[in-house]
Amino acid sequence: MKQSLLLSILILSTTILSAQNSFTRQDTLRGSITPERSWWDLTHYDLSIEVDIAKKSLKGKNVIQYKALEEGNVMQIDLQEPMNITKVTQGKSKLKVKRDGNAYFVSLKKKTKKGDVKSITVHYEGVPTESARPPWEGGLTWTKDKNGNDFIVTTCQGDGASIWWPCKDHMYDEVDSMIMRFTVPEHLMAVGNGRHVGTETNKKGMKTYTWKTVNPINNYGVNINVGDYVHFGEVYEGENGPLDCSYYVLRDNLKKAKAHFKQVPGMLAAFEHWFGPYPFYEDSYKLVEVPYPGMEHQSSVTYGNGYKNGYGGRDVSGSGWGYNFDFIMIHETGHEWFANNITYKDVADMWVHEGFTAYSENLYLDYHYGKEASSEYVIGTRKNIRNDKPIIGPYGVNTRGSGDMYYKGSNTLHTIRTLIDDDEKWRSILRGLNKEYYHATVTTQQIEDYMSKHSGMDLKTIFDQYLRSVDIPYFEATRDGKELKYHWTSCNSDFNMPYRIFIDGKAQMLYPTTEWQTFLLEKEEVEIVRDFGFYVKFSVK
Repeated sequence: MKQSLLLSILILSTTILSAQNSFTRQDTLRGSITPERSWWDLTHYDLSIEVDIAKKSLKGKNVIQYKALEEGNVMQIDLQEPMNITKVTQGKSKLKVKRDGNAYFVSLKKKTKKGDVKSITVHYEGVPTESARPPWEGGLTWTKDKNGNDFIVTTCQGDGASIWWPCKDHMYDEVDSMIMRFTVPEHLMAVGNGRHVGTETNKKGMKTYTWKTVNPINNYGVNINVGDYVHFGEVYEGENGPLDCSYYVLRDNLKKAKAHFKQVPGMLAAFEHWFGPYPFYEDSYKLVEVPYPGMEHQSSVTYGNGYKNGYGGRDVSGSGWGYNFDFIMIHETGHEWFANNITYKDVADMWVHEGFTAYSENLYLDYHYGKEASSEYVIGTRKNIRNDKPIIGPYGVNTRGSGDMYYKGSNTLHTIRTLIDDDEKWRSILRGLNKEYYHATVTTQQIEDYMSKHSGMDLKTIFDQYLRSVDIPYFEATRDGKELKYHWTSCNSDFNMPYRIFIDGKAQMLYPTTEWQTFLLEKEEVEIVRDFGFYVKFSVK
């Protein structure tokens, strides 16, 4: 009772704060851990969906199994308009349901006792939102391949899985395992997450494809892809043994997919080197062709980059190194470690997904082409940074921070790597994060604390500056004879990141703060060069 009261006060406070920042009650219901969410823990989903292509509609049910963390009898289930929950049952009983926008509050007949494992069955149907710009806008995409076959896919990061199926739509609670049953016209194939465990032919010209994951999975990582797919695969001998790799591509693209996907083993080798074992051996690894660029759906990475290197044929870094790999294949697979293994609790911390994964691109280059190539790549991406608003967004209202979470996030990490100046320690931190937070949801603070502890450095002011501010630190120095005077400006008042310069080619680590300090040069005429590994502004006068 006390916890529920405290949570209610928190929700009320968040709602008031939201109103001041143009957020709505629906934002709070979606983005916060409400009392109707907090008392129960997800354990299993059994999702069944029939796809009606002619009507562009979905109809089905989700059996939601849960464990009571404390006694409770009202559950929040999320499903976004224009979709509708038609009924909810528990056993033979039909349950009372009250709708508040996109949140449905389900009242159980009896309270679930602490420790009990129960389930409810949520029936639903409707015409889901169509995505106007997948994957950046969520919903269903209904299109056709060049042979006129229907091609249907889902995308929902940020918008939420509840845009197309009923669930507990908050990132803090991942379901432990899941079964997906997708019924589609018999001439098409439906591909989901995890492993294909069966196909059933129905009398009415439909087939049901069943997929199963045995690892925890976040809601937005769940997907359905329907098309005229053909399948091929291989086995990658990884750190944890044989890893099944399956590829589902449109029929006409089989030949070029077999050639292009030869990048996969080398990619997995690079990521296992830097991040540790692929996190979902039991569920396999898949690439699935889609009619949009791509997305990090867990164990079902979607791919639509045209079977060519770069990103849509261009190098996002401008360094030239981006033409040495397929951006979508590398980036979206990097998310298997940072997004699907380590998952943010609140979308405000989305940089944990995107910053580390953007950095995985140059770590791939580092593994295959060397450190200089990787440095040139990540430094080249700085031209994409806008510094429009902080990387971290407001908490509790399902709102992300700046799109700079990609390239400013990756350059923040590169700055820290440059500061640590020990590649094996850096590698041990990345691998350690994936071990410490294996299949876990996290906060930015947990990531910051771990990296500070294991680097042996207090990184707090660095994270505050780059994640919570839009100002780029400015190393300002002046020379007066043999005296070099320097300080940090354009930064937070407590910013104190050590900084390396090169004096006549020799590295010298300085420890600037916002106060002026003096370093004595050996002679008056020296060449002072910046270390470009640090993402800062620089001038020496």
